[in-house]
Amino acid sequence: MNSILYLIPAFGVVGLIVMAIKSAWVTKQDAGSPKMQELAGYIADGAMAFLRAEWKILGYFAVITAILLGWSGTLVADSSPLIAVSFLFGAVLSAFAGYVGMKIATKANVRTTQAARTSLAQALKVSFTGGSVMGIGVAGLAVLGLGGLFIVLYQIFVPEGAAINGLEMKRAIEVLAGFSLGAESIALFARVGGGIYTKAADVGADLVGKVEAGIPEDDVRNPATIADNVGDNVGDVAGMGADLFGSYVATILATMVLGQEIDASADKFGGLSPILLPMMIAGLGLIFSIVATWFVRIKNETDSVQNALNIGNWSSIVMTAIASYFAVKFLLPETLVHRGITFTSNDVFWAIVVGLVVGTLMSIITEYYTAMGKRPVLSIIRQSGTGHATNIIGGLSVGMESTVLPTFVLAAGIICSHYFAGLYGVAIAAAGMMATTAMQLAIDAFGPIADNAGGIAEMSQLPEEVRHRTDNLDAVGNTTAATGKGFAIASAALTSLALFAAFVGVSGITAIDIYKAPVLAGLFVGGMIPFIFSSLAIAAVGRAAMDMVNEVRRQFREIPGIMEYKAKPEYEKCVAISTEASIREMIAPGAIALVVPVLVGFTFGPEVLGGVLAGVTVSGVLMGMFQSNAGGAWDNAKKSFEKGVEINGQIYYKKSEPHKASVTGDTVGDPFKDTSGPSMNILIKLTSIVALIIAPHISTHDHAAAKAVDVKPVVEQVTTTVAP
Repeated sequence: MNSILYLIPAFGVVGLIVMAIKSAWVTKQDAGSPKMQELAGYIADGAMAFLRAEWKILGYFAVITAILLGWSGTLVADSSPLIAVSFLFGAVLSAFAGYVGMKIATKANVRTTQAARTSLAQALKVSFTGGSVMGIGVAGLAVLGLGGLFIVLYQIFVPEGAAINGLEMKRAIEVLAGFSLGAESIALFARVGGGIYTKAADVGADLVGKVEAGIPEDDVRNPATIADNVGDNVGDVAGMGADLFGSYVATILATMVLGQEIDASADKFGGLSPILLPMMIAGLGLIFSIVATWFVRIKNETDSVQNALNIGNWSSIVMTAIASYFAVKFLLPETLVHRGITFTSNDVFWAIVVGLVVGTLMSIITEYYTAMGKRPVLSIIRQSGTGHATNIIGGLSVGMESTVLPTFVLAAGIICSHYFAGLYGVAIAAAGMMATTAMQLAIDAFGPIADNAGGIAEMSQLPEEVRHRTDNLDAVGNTTAATGKGFAIASAALTSLALFAAFVGVSGITAIDIYKAPVLAGLFVGGMIPFIFSSLAIAAVGRAAMDMVNEVRRQFREIPGIMEYKAKPEYEKCVAISTEASIREMIAPGAIALVVPVLVGFTFGPEVLGGVLAGVTVSGVLMGMFQSNAGGAWDNAKKSFEKGVEINGQIYYKKSEPHKASVTGDTVGDPFKDTSGPSMNILIKLTSIVALIIAPHISTHDHAAAKAVDVKPVVEQVTTTVAP
């Protein structure tokens, strides 16, 4: 058993070693001319300035929350003050995961630009290797952190011979849940804060630079262009790294919580096998994602970058599925029982396959709705021909339509995985889907690196063929970013269902009865939360973008010579506007996910809180898919004009009236796809994790037990007093 326990963090160590090797390779690549390096330096400095400001605020939050968690851990038998340490460990690793991604991205961007001066193949190699550093690093940190912490907590709380489904293991996993809470809390603030930063800069740069001044998106004369490129790193890289780290951990934790309820005493590992399995699958997925990165390559300028990425993705999924079969057969006993449902080890494997299939289908469907040349994006292009309003109508329609197929896929995935192995099957399906996170994140992170590379090429005024290659990568990056968000939202839905099931078990309730008025009211309140969350996030982008637009206009007006390349814009002022706005505006949306479950749970009890969680999950999943897909489709509709598009028999290019309409649509879609939409999956999981953390405190079982314990000494005291 010990060898299996220690094998899991060993997988994480292997991942971190590979990450270091790939990072060193990227660093050794040519960083280009002094001008390119100067621009890359501005971007890196701006990104680090934002992270320092963000970490300062999050540091206060983490310390205060840890103190409260430590105190709460003394109040119930199911927890421990060590939950505060677990929380801080998760928070630190989540922040570090974002830092790792941002650091390599700010090195890989300029090196991708330089590589694009030679060939598309070399540019893809540099940008994807940079992305894989982030993907492998995040997954490696998660596997090492979670696996290592579980070993420590198991040694502390579970004495030899204790039942796996006893109080001791419950306490260990409840403390382990603090790790997930720390990871998801930091992820939410990082995602929202980074999203506000990047879109405030992007919207300001687009509206004044492209629409009003008529200069290219990343023109060096645009004062907001450095802030825009910084935003790609702090939002799409650092925020995304923390996001996927939290998702990865939450999925594994949810499966472990349900696995603890299974009596698997017939296995070879003291009954631990259902708890170990999700961590083992995560470790195997990490290893096979590393192997699959070798398959992402092209040879010629005409080769499809999207196909190369798909080959890497699919190969990681197939290899992980095969390895999962042997892991399941090795770890699990032949028959298991969970909450009255009996299933076999083969059933568990098929549930894992269901999760992998759901993740693959979600990626394919999202790619269809957001990729260039497909019907949805072409429909938006056609509607750009009649103006800005019809472009907006077209994008909204595509976003709403894009929720239909993914919802059916998710519903089928839930039914099938539950059919095979009950609620444990649903949880292990989510774990299977997230097993290839390293590859998913590598594909996702390559996009912002390519976007930055194109910006540096434009600002450095490199030859047209260089920007053509970076635009090729960037267009694919927009699609992979959208598919990554669809993948994350799908995993959030399955994970939240598993966390919801765990909450029901820990809180002592047996059902959520929507015939009860308070529960139905909670369902409606939960359905509303993603809407107010989105409103706050989008409004924050709007306010910050207004400040950015006014600042860019002021510089064009008051600094003579900018348009003639005779004067240098004040980039740092635009960077400061985005930084201050994002730090200020991220607090309110983040507080909603943390405060609402606590208020509802302690005021109305676990059943009403269950109604709130159900409402948040359903509404949040649909909102996340709608916003992410609409934004991605708008973005690629705009980018399609760079090569020319046909509308009613006429070809239109950049700076045409239809192109200006597409820029407006992209501007509306920016906060959808990069601020509010991708935050939905964190919101969904974080509310469920907070509910799971407080479940022992509001448990109907615990309250009854507490009353029984409290009443006895009082009765004895009264009896003693009255007896004389």
